[in-house]
Amino acid sequence: MNFRLKVWLFLSFLCTAICSSSGQTVKKLSDINIRDPYIMPHEESGYYYMYKSASVHRDGKVLGGVEVYKSKNLSEWEGPVQVFTVPDDNWITGPVWAPEVHAYNGKYYLFATLNSDIEWKKRQEGWPKYTFRGTQVFVADTPEGPFQPFDKVPHTPMDQMALDGTLWVEEGRPYMIYCQEWVEIVDGSMVLVELTPDLSAPVGERLTLFHASAAEWSTGSLHDELGIRSYVTDGCFLYRTKTGKLLMIWSSFMNGEYAIGIAESVTGKVAGPWRQQEKPIFTSNGGHGMIFRTFDNRLCITFHRPNSPGGEERAEIFELEDTGDTLELIQALKP
Repeated sequence: MNFRLKVWLFLSFLCTAICSSSGQTVKKLSDINIRDPYIMPHEESGYYYMYKSASVHRDGKVLGGVEVYKSKNLSEWEGPVQVFTVPDDNWITGPVWAPEVHAYNGKYYLFATLNSDIEWKKRQEGWPKYTFRGTQVFVADTPEGPFQPFDKVPHTPMDQMALDGTLWVEEGRPYMIYCQEWVEIVDGSMVLVELTPDLSAPVGERLTLFHASAAEWSTGSLHDELGIRSYVTDGCFLYRTKTGKLLMIWSSFMNGEYAIGIAESVTGKVAGPWRQQEKPIFTSNGGHGMIFRTFDNRLCITFHRPNSPGGEERAEIFELEDTGDTLELIQALKP
């Protein structure tokens, strides 16, 4: 056995031992079951962090939570590490949806949609339950948490079924854009609310930006027994193009398939008004996307596909082209 081979075997063994001793493993991206993937590049450490819903069992109770994987190359991922568990005394403690982490003013903020099976108003026969659901913001000093609450209540109204809150900062003022659930209002909407400077609470009035049916590609779902067509709003994420246009990617259903479309602010401001671009960016049963740049400055989008069946979802990453007017998929990312 030559010297180089011995060194390679030793380093491989050492890496395996370190990962095993820390309770972590290394996985290919294609081996991780995940919905609503969110990838945050962290230049200081040289890692990409990918956040994922992960409930925990404690004293016979299931509590919602979030775990994180990290990677140097977007292909092989270390982890997971639990970075957040919903406090026992929170307003609701059920599963987390769509966790995303934003670096802002020297802190890291987790936007998490919390769920419950607690009904808050009587439902119509043949329609889903109206349960407590909302986005709440948590804070930490590092991307790996632990994330702590500001309060026990959500940042979205308790009397709304709200989800998928995301952060946007405009002229130094932080805002949250979130989805109001189709279950509650039939035609799902995007809603804007300003946040306090430390993101601890909402301030001011809420503004509805648009409804899902405003996009021609969003064909909705027919509930035959009620004669009602519902429209989903999911996964909002904002991006400003190289020419200064403000775009929002968001997800809904197109002819039964989960898809990603693009809305554009007419004024270039987050308050809009917003119009829908005609051509969706992705239509092959995948969605809930977000946009990031790699350390070598490639513009990318990640989303989950397929949307169903459950358990099959995986994160996919594509390179994007910023044309100045819109965004176009180029090819699957080759790390």
